[in-house]
Amino acid sequence: MPAVISARGLVKRYGDFTAVDGIDFDIEQGESFGFLGPNGAGKSTTMRMISAVSTRTDGTLDVLGLDTNDHGPEIRAQLGVVPQADTLDTELRARDNLVVYGRYFGLPRAVVQQRADELLAFAQLEEKAKARVDDLSGGMKRRLTIARGLMNEPRILLLDEPTTGLDPQARHILWDRLFRLKERGTTLVLTTHFMDEAEQLCDRLVVVDHGRIVAEGSPASLIREHSSREVLEVRFGSSRNAEAAAAMQGIGDRLEVLPDRILVYAHDGDAALQAIHAKDLKPITSLVRRSSLEDVFLRLTGRTLIE
Repeated sequence: MPAVISARGLVKRYGDFTAVDGIDFDIEQGESFGFLGPNGAGKSTTMRMISAVSTRTDGTLDVLGLDTNDHGPEIRAQLGVVPQADTLDTELRARDNLVVYGRYFGLPRAVVQQRADELLAFAQLEEKAKARVDDLSGGMKRRLTIARGLMNEPRILLLDEPTTGLDPQARHILWDRLFRLKERGTTLVLTTHFMDEAEQLCDRLVVVDHGRIVAEGSPASLIREHSSREVLEVRFGSSRNAEAAAAMQGIGDRLEVLPDRILVYAHDGDAALQAIHAKDLKPITSLVRRSSLEDVFLRLTGRTLIE
């Protein structure tokens, strides 16, 4: 089956600044695909080009078999878009936001009314149908924005930083709604700088830094390829970390010295901690955890996802 989104040598420049620097990717039908990277990496710029609201500078980009520079209206009619910032109409009630948006696509009034009710149920907002947008919590607004993006029954749903600013409970509710969409066969394309979000939602992702793709694969395969099984985090105090790291050379597979802590990458984090104690080093705090996508990003770029 051909890819629903395909890019080759995709470039976007703003004057002398290159926001997206020659990237290649393919996204399959029904896949949940992510762009993982820090703010300013080029993720949102790529999403704007995919959604055919920003033209590319160079390269090729096809969505549903159509060139994004030449077929913007046809592409946008088949996409659902959840922007980074909520753009709900605060003058309207929750259900009316869906109805008015659905009418933009020329859908019959009866169809719009039915879909609005179905999507309010999907978003767990039935009891808030008549509530004003300003009276909704942040999580409810995000779910309403996703429901609005589904009014035209899109083949592809684009989500730009879908859970930024939400509390943990609201994030998990939103993840559940997105996972249900994935089960229905909707293609999801999302940007995020949250490693746990990418691990939860993405079948496959690309790690982006300074407009370039530095790695691609499933979350599990990227961790296996670029990190160790476990990570030991130790803190000796900001003034002593560098000195302690020098004395820890040879422990684990490798060390990363951050301003506030030292990361020891090892197959067995507890054994690495014992080796540190054997050198008569006494960390203030220690934590053994599984490797994550943030460790992958740190290995590939030398910096954390959120700086």
